[in-house]
Amino acid sequence: MANSPQARKRAKQNEKRRQHNASMRSMARTYLKKVTVAIESGDVEAAKAAYIAAVPVIDRIADKGGVMHKNKVARHKSRLNIKIKAMSA
Repeated sequence: MANSPQARKRAKQNEKRRQHNASMRSMARTYLKKVTVAIESGDVEAAKAAYIAAVPVIDRIADKGGVMHKNKVARHKSRLNIKIKAMSA
């Protein structure tokens, strides 16, 4: 338990940040899952639309720092894009 006023404030700030980061991470996973579901359904146009909607969201989360690493986001985007291109080919 935090004993000093400064430690109490830091504990509150850390909890607030933890909840915000969890929300952002969940949102990113939801967008990635929408793209994956569209790819598995075989609908190329839906997959492209879901991918276009997901990219700015997960890029913004990577730029904030601390929520998802930039390389992880880039890896997800790359793998999804490869799957979408394979569908349309």
